[in-house]
Amino acid sequence: MSSKKPVAIVFDTFGSVVDWRGSLVAEMKELGGKRGVNGDWAAVADAWRHGYHRMLDEVTTGTRDYGLLDDLHRELLDEAMRDVGVTGFREDDLRDINLGWHRVKAWPDAVAGLTRLKTKYIVGSLSNGNVRLLVDMAKGANLPWDVVFGSDMFSRFKPHPDTYLGSARLLNLEPGEVMLASAHNGDLANARKYGLMTGFFLRPTEFGPNQAIDLAAEADWDVIADDIEDMATKLDT
Repeated sequence: MSSKKPVAIVFDTFGSVVDWRGSLVAEMKELGGKRGVNGDWAAVADAWRHGYHRMLDEVTTGTRDYGLLDDLHRELLDEAMRDVGVTGFREDDLRDINLGWHRVKAWPDAVAGLTRLKTKYIVGSLSNGNVRLLVDMAKGANLPWDVVFGSDMFSRFKPHPDTYLGSARLLNLEPGEVMLASAHNGDLANARKYGLMTGFFLRPTEFGPNQAIDLAAEADWDVIADDIEDMATKLDT
């Protein structure tokens, strides 16, 4: 582990801090039960997230304009429901399912770990979510952020450099004074490329029981931890 310490730690959020998949599957299953709609909710969630990555690539390569993640999520939800073959939800149901991203639950270690880190470091989100989504999520999941950085503050999605460097600029810090903490090796590789410190922790079930990626640190990140509480320990809080 690097002996250097950051001034601020900004966290990737979906999958790293919150359990998007488990939360969305549970909400869709509950609503489906109320409406008499049956479906493979895990397959819907997986298709929804797969489309998200495809759409981000389209924005990054310039084949699609930037848009709020809430709006992209709704477009992708309709696509995922169609692809998995789920029918029967009303329009207001679909709007509510889409807002499930605002209500996703934190991983069990997240609040305690962030609370410990907050005693010594500035802590915040650095997410492709839009600010309102992230604020709602923080309030619902009791995430103790000092600051929320959403993609709509930069009109860019990660991995565009404006997102990583923009968080440092708005905190009046040099990139090397900011650490990105994430459960995703690719995210950390991009942050390191732009001069940020890096912290990795495990989320081995983010994508369900058969997850095949991000099961270990793939580089000598500045901090490598089991979870956010372990990260807090490694950073002396």
